[in-house]
Amino acid sequence: MAESGDIEQVVRTRLRALRTAAGLSLDELAARTNLSPSTISRIETGKRSIGLDVLVPLAAALHADLNALLEADGDDDVVIRPTPSSCRDRTTWMLSRPSSSTVAIKMRLEPAQHPLQQKVHPGHDWLFVLHGRIRLLLGEREILVETGEAAEFATMTPHAVTAVDGPAEIVMIFDRAGEIAHVHREGRAGDEADGA
Repeated sequence: MAESGDIEQVVRTRLRALRTAAGLSLDELAARTNLSPSTISRIETGKRSIGLDVLVPLAAALHADLNALLEADGDDDVVIRPTPSSCRDRTTWMLSRPSSSTVAIKMRLEPAQHPLQQKVHPGHDWLFVLHGRIRLLLGEREILVETGEAAEFATMTPHAVTAVDGPAEIVMIFDRAGEIAHVHREGRAGDEADGA
C-alpha cells in the first residue's frame, strides 16, 4: 500500500502536469479556483498540504477526475468513465485521460441560440458526427457535416460548430493546445464556448 506522503507527491506532480499541459499560469488557474497563486504554488512544491478544500476546486478547474488524481500508478483499469460537463448549448464528456497528449471528447450540441463566434488556435482538429447534423464554419465557408461523416481542418482558420435542426453528437480529437480552446474556454468569464 502506498504511503500518504507518496500519494501526495503523485497528486502534486499530476496537478502541476495538468496545469502546464493546459498552458495555464498560476494566476490563470487561481482565477478559476478562487485560490491564490501562492497557495497553488505551495501545493505544487510541497510546502502546503493537500486537502479536499483545495483539491476539489483544482480538479474541477483542470477538468480532472478526483479518482484519477488520487489513484495509484498502474494501467490495471484501462476503462475511462466520462462524466458530463455542460455549458450553454453543449455538453462535453472527456474520453481521454488527463495525462494523455492527445485529447478526445464527445460533445452533444444543441442548435445555437446566438451568433457563432469563429475562433482560431494552434493545432489541428478532427471531428466525427455520431448523430444529427452540424454546421461547420471555416472562415467564409459554411459546411454541413452529416451523421457518419468526418471533418479535418487546420485550426488557424477561423472556425465554429453548431448543431442544425436539432441535437447532434460528435467526437473530436485534438492536441493539448486545442483543449485550451475547446474545453477550458468554457470557464473563462465573457468567453463563449461556441468555437470548434
